[in-house]
Amino acid sequence: MAWHFFLLSLPLFGIVLAGYLIAYWRHWQLRWTQIASRLAFSIALPAMMFHMMSHMAPLPPVDARLLIAFFGSCLIVFAAGRWLAARWFHLDSVSQSVFALGGVFSNNGFLGLPLARLILGPQAVPSVALVLTFNALILWTLLTISVEWARHAAPNLRGFGRMLLNVLLNPLVASILSGFAFGLSGLQLPRVIDAPLGVVADLAAPGSLLVLGMGLRQYGIRRDLQQSLTICFLKLLVQPLVVWLLAALLGLPAMETSVVVLLASLSVGANVYLMSQQFETLQGTIASSLVLSTALAAITTPLLLTLVIALQ
Repeated sequence: MAWHFFLLSLPLFGIVLAGYLIAYWRHWQLRWTQIASRLAFSIALPAMMFHMMSHMAPLPPVDARLLIAFFGSCLIVFAAGRWLAARWFHLDSVSQSVFALGGVFSNNGFLGLPLARLILGPQAVPSVALVLTFNALILWTLLTISVEWARHAAPNLRGFGRMLLNVLLNPLVASILSGFAFGLSGLQLPRVIDAPLGVVADLAAPGSLLVLGMGLRQYGIRRDLQQSLTICFLKLLVQPLVVWLLAALLGLPAMETSVVVLLASLSVGANVYLMSQQFETLQGTIASSLVLSTALAAITTPLLLTLVIALQ
């Protein structure tokens, strides 16, 4: 499994390296990196989310226990991450939210589905698809609410309304919700819109990794290393152990348990870095935690999954 993980991760590191080398060019300007980040966050990523949600295939039969186990672990570890960020590192509320997201948002798109198919077999694909369907909707909305609450929370109806409006106007949340609603309507986008939208959506993932590489050039991998390692600890060990415990308490079947532990044990998702850029906090910390967690997961993920399968 470690070899499969390495092969799947290799293109990720290649694109990150390309971004690093681009930013290393002596004529490259910092504002160009900032422009690339805004384009990725405001255009490419929302296009990908809308395109994905609006093309949802009929969902596999929903086992509520699977969703409760996975996203229950996300909520628990997110809360723990915010507490650690405040107590140990004395970060402000917005930084706490981004720090906590790094501990729960996995690189499921690049690694989760291919690894599940390779290691657990095709019977694992419906469970992975179910988690992927709700992953962005729940976790991006959770982060946005957490940040907006930190910025605008007020003990009155007007303050709550302002917070809710800012959440709904966030480009990612808006694209996810509108795409989800469009998908449920059963309508289809006209070809003249769907084709170019798909092209832009396909640029989101490599674009995020390129921007990450540019960020590594700017901030370096050693910046705030203690914070980065703490995020890796939450993501690679704490979350999979919490989801495993919840799966056992809920009586989740063996296959579904293996799937949620695998997904929870994967490295930090590249899009978390775009969120750190958007909120202008912890860019260096998130960039280094993504690279470090991807390398470390090649060891921790196979060990955790082997242990889970052996004890079932």
